[in-house]
Amino acid sequence: MENRLLDVAGPPALILMWSSAFIAGIIGVGAAPPMLVLFARFGIAGALLIVFALLTRAVWPRGRVLAHTLVAGLLMQMVQFGAFYTAMHEHVTAAVISLVQGLSPVVIAVFAGALGESVSARQWLGFGVGGLGVGLAVTDQSSFSLPGLLLCVVGLLGLSLGTVYQKRFTPEIDPRTGTALHIAVSAPFAGAMAWAGGDFHIAGPARFAGSMVWMVLVNSIGAFLLLNTMLQRWDTTRVSRFFFAIPAVTAVMAWLVIGQPLRPLTIAGLAVGLLGLVLASRRAAAAPGPEHELEPAAAPHRIEVGPHVQRV
Repeated sequence: MENRLLDVAGPPALILMWSSAFIAGIIGVGAAPPMLVLFARFGIAGALLIVFALLTRAVWPRGRVLAHTLVAGLLMQMVQFGAFYTAMHEHVTAAVISLVQGLSPVVIAVFAGALGESVSARQWLGFGVGGLGVGLAVTDQSSFSLPGLLLCVVGLLGLSLGTVYQKRFTPEIDPRTGTALHIAVSAPFAGAMAWAGGDFHIAGPARFAGSMVWMVLVNSIGAFLLLNTMLQRWDTTRVSRFFFAIPAVTAVMAWLVIGQPLRPLTIAGLAVGLLGLVLASRRAAAAPGPEHELEPAAAPHRIEVGPHVQRV
């Protein structure tokens, strides 16, 4: 029952929560410096997640696994959001940031060999089409700057490499402690960068507080607990392909909530990116048999890409 609920409700919930993070982030950095926003987000969410993990008696990693967990957390949290939030501060739109982030399945697929996964030709086609959609929409942003683009690329690499690193070195870690450590280890780095910047002015306390509540509860806790649970039970290619849907949802949210415009090429790019999601999601038909049956979720090492089932 639990596995069925994750299969049905997990992907749309992840897409909606992840998309809303761009809107909350733009509202937050409009009220306070980006590193101050990140420090508050990481500090509050990290503390809450540590308490949650302790109360639920989650297993904490040790030794090398702990070290790998901290590295993955810095990549997925500090590098990704540090770059994206700074890009937001440079007035890069939510649609563009989410579209660049939508390239994560392509980057992850390139490094999929490190996980012993295979990617089908149809999935590669889908990834390519999705990347074309991202490029099409980005060219429609007349105010898009080179520094903003570079920041988005850094954020993309942080998410993608962090995802691959986590799946490669900490595949069995408890999502509760993994998420708590990912976020908590990033808080001191964000705090140090905020201190170095020397700007602690909050221009809109109400907007800052509102965005912080949403980012902590929905984005940092809800979205990453769900993401890490998916990464534990599913292969990285299956999880990452959902990110192709996020740009379209983000663009509509940004248009409705904060009034960011939807230009024709942006809409066309979103449509092409969604087509890439559909192509990347389809798998070649496989004859039914014991080797293709789903196994219990208690086997987290199972890797399934296309019609092949592998163990690593």
